[in-house]
Amino acid sequence: MSPSRAAAFDILLRVERESSYASELLHSRTYERLTSADHALATELVFGVLRWRSLLDSQIAADSSLPLARLDLEAVVALRLGLYQLRWLTRMPARAAIHESVELVKRARKRSAASFVNAVLRKLQKTAPATEELDRPGASAESIAHTLAHPRWLVERWVHEYGIEAAHRICRYDQSIPLTTIRLRRPDAEKELHAEGIVLQPGHLLALARVVVQGDITKTRAFRAGLCVIQDEGSQLVAALAGGGSRTLDCCAAPGGKTLAMADRDPTAEIAAVDLHPHRSRLLRKLLLTDYEPRSNIRVLTADARRLPFAGNFDRVLADVPCSGTGTLARNPEIKWRLQPGDLADLQERQIAILRSAMMQVALRGRLLYSTCSLEREENEDVVARALAANPTFRILDCGEALGRLRANGELAWNDPTALVRGPYLRTMPGLHPCDGFFAALLART
Repeated sequence: MSPSRAAAFDILLRVERESSYASELLHSRTYERLTSADHALATELVFGVLRWRSLLDSQIAADSSLPLARLDLEAVVALRLGLYQLRWLTRMPARAAIHESVELVKRARKRSAASFVNAVLRKLQKTAPATEELDRPGASAESIAHTLAHPRWLVERWVHEYGIEAAHRICRYDQSIPLTTIRLRRPDAEKELHAEGIVLQPGHLLALARVVVQGDITKTRAFRAGLCVIQDEGSQLVAALAGGGSRTLDCCAAPGGKTLAMADRDPTAEIAAVDLHPHRSRLLRKLLLTDYEPRSNIRVLTADARRLPFAGNFDRVLADVPCSGTGTLARNPEIKWRLQPGDLADLQERQIAILRSAMMQVALRGRLLYSTCSLEREENEDVVARALAANPTFRILDCGEALGRLRANGELAWNDPTALVRGPYLRTMPGLHPCDGFFAALLART
């Protein structure tokens, strides 16, 4: 049995049973001994199955004599893995995909299901349609949801909010492999990366962003030394919008990408980086300790952002709050199968509490940036509106004007800043912009 298929099988089981995140498992110590080729195939299998899960399940159900709900999870995961290989990895020998899926069921001590898995996959080998059918534009939310493997309720929301063409482009983007983008932290980092065999091209949004065209950035000395960081361009843009000040508060800081970006913009600023979870605070401290230069100006605290242990007087505050993550489904496809409509109301209440708490920390004439990686109005415009209604000492600033200033000083490479805003808010859209989906509102205390 190939190590890559065994790893993919085990990871997919944990994602289902433990609500783990696939990317974290793939980069954990458990799988660090996989060869580069095996790790690449395991990654392809895991994310492929997670992206296309509902479509895989509908095709399996059509050729199965038993409902999927009656099958052991091990059998379902083996069927998904086998069908994904038959359906998408056309250079993979069909016999290998089927045989190893059967062996995975046996390895999981579900031998009674082995013959069933074998029979279903052999039927699917003959009936699986061509992948080209998936590129046809969707005529309705239902057809988009089915063809591009998204929950129907989520697609219906996007059609209502953004229109059917935008919803189709979002879903199409979610099913693609996202670009690996880095932020250069020192001018000489690019030259060093080139010397280590990394091929880069300029980013689309920001002057310091680079897209990795070839090579494994994580294996380079420059990356290990902290001369560059992997960070989506939308995330980089949020940090740039937050700006700099003499005293900065990052309310929900881990894993620390935006914290470092703000520190790089103003190395002399005093920065308080807060996270709720002790283990995430430890990871943030570790990131700062392994930085290419000491970061004594950044203080990491473990605290609840809804009850911040400060007396205010920060001239810059970033509230990048926990959210549904629907703008990051290309990187975290498991989210779309976990999220339920009722979750949005619970998230909103937490987000409002964090934003109101963050507003109390802003000094007179200071600024606060509220941001999410969500596409949902409840987590974005509605949160800002409710928080402002409760605190009239703040007003909304136009993100378009702030982006214009970033463009004027050479930080923003995108030619048309107005294409990045919706009303006064920053709004990047997967499939419409070359990055994940981010929302940001810039507030000023008067």
